[in-house]
Order: sequence, then C-alpha cells, then structure tokens
Amino acid sequence: MNLSFNQADYLVLGCYISVLFFVGFYLNRKEKSQNDIFLGGRTLKWWQIGFSIFSANAGPMMLIGFAGIGFSHGIVGSNFELLAWIFLMLLSMIFLPYYLKTKISTIPQFLLIRFGKRSYNFLVIYSLISILVVWLGSALYAGGLLISGIFDCSLLTAIVIIALIATSFTAVGGLKAVVRTGVFQSVIIIVSSIVLTFLGLQKIGNIDSLLSQTPVSYWKLFLPASNTEYNWIAIVLGYPVVAIYYWCADQTIVQKVLAAENLKEGQYGAIFIAVLKIIMPLIFILPGIMCYVLFKDTAQPDSAYITMVKNLMPHGLLGLSIAALIASLIDTVSSSLNAFCTVFTLDVVTQFRVLNQEQQVKMGRWVTVVAAVAGVGIALLFSYSGKDFFELSQGLVSILAPPLSVVFLAGILWKRVNSISVETVLYGGGLICLILGACHVLNYPYKGYWPHFLILSFYIFLALGIVIVISTLITKPRINPVIPSLLEAKAEVVDNSRSIWMIWMGLAAVMVLIYILFN
Repeated sequence: MNLSFNQADYLVLGCYISVLFFVGFYLNRKEKSQNDIFLGGRTLKWWQIGFSIFSANAGPMMLIGFAGIGFSHGIVGSNFELLAWIFLMLLSMIFLPYYLKTKISTIPQFLLIRFGKRSYNFLVIYSLISILVVWLGSALYAGGLLISGIFDCSLLTAIVIIALIATSFTAVGGLKAVVRTGVFQSVIIIVSSIVLTFLGLQKIGNIDSLLSQTPVSYWKLFLPASNTEYNWIAIVLGYPVVAIYYWCADQTIVQKVLAAENLKEGQYGAIFIAVLKIIMPLIFILPGIMCYVLFKDTAQPDSAYITMVKNLMPHGLLGLSIAALIASLIDTVSSSLNAFCTVFTLDVVTQFRVLNQEQQVKMGRWVTVVAAVAGVGIALLFSYSGKDFFELSQGLVSILAPPLSVVFLAGILWKRVNSISVETVLYGGGLICLILGACHVLNYPYKGYWPHFLILSFYIFLALGIVIVISTLITKPRINPVIPSLLEAKAEVVDNSRSIWMIWMGLAAVMVLIYILFN
C-alpha cells in the first residue's frame, strides 16, 4: 500500500494510542465487581450502548468491505445498514423485554429458561464457535492484512500486536473498558470517515459531477434479479435471516443492551444505533463510489478505502484515518473477547465448579487471554480462504445464522414450540451449517459451487423452519413455559412503550422515504 507517513501522522497515531490506553485502563481502575467485567454492573446509558454497538459493528471489514461494494456496485450495500432498523426494533421492543425480565447475562441462558439444558448447552458451544470464527478470527485476519500492508510487517506480527492491545484492557477492565473505548473509537471512526467523504466530494467537484460519472445502477438500492452479486431477491430473502441472529441473538451485540441500566435505556440505545445507520452509507459506501470516479483505473474493490486515504488525506489526517482503521479493528476484537469470556466463564465453567465473585473475575481474564491466542490461530487459517473481506465475514454469519434465527423467533412468538423440536433444529441444523460454513470458506468442492451466501442462508432457514413446525405439531407442547410468548405479553409491552413505538414509526417513515428516493 506504500503509505508515506511523516511526523504529524506518527504524532496523531501516538496520541490515539495514548488516549486509548488512558480510557481503557485509567478510567476503569475503580471497577472491581464481577458484573463490571461481564456486564458493566448493568449501568450503561443509551448513548454508551449505541456508540459501543456502533464501534463493534463498524469493524475493518465494514470500512474496507463497504467501500469495496461502493466501488464495484454502488449503494446496494447500504441495504445491510438501512434495513437493520427493522431488526433493531425487534431487539428493542420484542426480544429485549424478555431478556431483561429474566436478568440473563448471556444469550444461551434464554434457551435454558425457555427450552432446557440441552438447548442451552448447544448454544453455549455454538456461541463460542461463532464468536471465535465470525467475530474474532475474521476481524484479526482482515485487520492483520491491512496493518501488515500499511506498516510493512509480516501478517503474523500484525495479528499478534492487534490481539495484544485489545486483550490488555479487555482482560483488566471488562465490558466497561470495552464500552468506554468504544465510545471514544466511534467518534474517531465517524470524524475520519466524514472528512474522507468531504475531501472526496471536493476533489470530484459536486454531486452532479459524481452522478454523471457513475452508472445509473450505482444509485439503486434494489438491483434486478439478473445481478449475480446483490440482487433484490437475495437481499429481501436472505438478509432478514442473518439480521435476526446478528441483531437479536448474537452475544457480542446483545451483551451491550443486556448491560443497560433499565429497559428504557436499552431501547433508546437500540434507537440510537438505528439512527446512526442512516449516516453509515454516506461515510462508508460513498467513499467507495468516489474512488470509482477518481481512481477506477488503478484501484481494486478491496483497496478502495486505502486508495482514497492515500491520495486524499493530508498528513496528520492520514494518521487520523489509520487511527480510525485501527480503532474499528481493536474495538471489534475487544468486544469479541469480552463476549467470549462472558459466555465461557458464566455458562461453561460454572457447570463444573462453583466460583465466587473474585474467582469469576480471575477466570474471565484468563479466558480472555486464551481466546485471543485461539483467535490468532483462526485468523492465520483464514489466510488460505482466498475470499475478500466482506464476503468472508458476511458469508460466515449468513451460514451460521439460520438455526438460531428459527429457534429464537419460534421461542418468542410461538407458545407451543417445545424442547424436542428446538433441539432437532439446533443440533441437526447446526451441524449442517457448520459443515456448509467450512465448505464455503474453503471453496469446497470448488470455487463457485455454492449459491450466493444470502440465498444459501434463506434456503437453510426455510428448511429448518419447516422442520421446527412439523416436529412441534407432532410432539407434545411444553407445559407452562417460564417465559410467556409474545401474544401473552403483548399488552404489557405495548402499554409501557407507546412513546418508543412512536419514535420507531418516525424512523420507519424516514427509511421508506430513502427507499422511494433511491429506487
């Protein structure tokens, strides 16, 4: 990538790292209780939740991957951001009240209460695998490639340095450290991206010039069915399967709202991240389109973001852009480590021995270190996949998502669903998804054999949905589930949340307007 740094860039990077460690270590010196390392004492405010989710979600694969989609396809990648509001609303208004009512600390504990020990044990293992592979391994791999290219070091060296930095304050400060650094790093990412977008538009001239130099299809949110990459059918059918799991049942994301001070703070936090989703296409995807206009003869999709940074950012701001890239990477890794140590300590270790508060904190820290080492190994394995950043991360999530999307929807919406049908979907469908995921990543039996990852995800979801319905109807219903279905608790949820529902409806109107304008 051959980025040329000067003293101003190194000064900005040095200041960033200094502030990061100050926020991660010094401000957490008084946090000593068990909840502080796992759920931050359940004291998070809405803005802390929103920024923390943003920074965990805005990983290196988003910065690089979305710019790549913008370069090669235009704004169609915005669907992954704009449609998220629907599923954040589901998290806020349907899933979160149930989660907080039972005071669960991890997502697997929901299945323990709803469907019993076997379902719980499956999700514990599945969550740990998902965190290690989808979050930790892929983030370290993508970030390692970028950092090694920017600073001209080996891939292994880059991955290890990233893992060491993220592990240090995560093991010491727990979720509070992750949240505090997440707020700081969100600001860095947003400011840097806005500056890059502004400089790109300034270089092109104006909006009319940008529009005239790009294909008409670049400004369509829904592409025709003939498009082999991101047609509207794949998005409409496949994205919801991924989003239900990602936004409503993934430990790394949901852990932030589980740590809310109360239900209202958690719901406002979900609204806040949904609002941030509106600006994310402007600062993440638009630079890729601008790169197509300015540097289409020399850039490639995966290098679009770095190409823009290299050619447009003056010294000092160049250091800020790389700081933003490192920020997105470190926060994704630290969030993953904290989620892994929470599930492993509270859901695995406690099944074999009783730990007091001090022992849980100590165990959580050691587990964080072990997870970091495992993540480094998985990241190195990904180097043999031959897939681009966005396809790798989204493909993994899409294939692992269907069993959990089916089970969590059924568990919330359908009172009759029982443990037998849930276990059938989890164990049978989960095994199939793990096998298909490995084949997809390794391009087995050959590259191009599998359909688009969103379509494949929908096919699996549909099949498992049929399985859970049939198996539920032919088996005995569960008697008196601990958590009522949505229909049983509907009046309580709606009556207590009318003002929040109104905000969601206003956000829905904005989203509908956006889709009308860009189709």
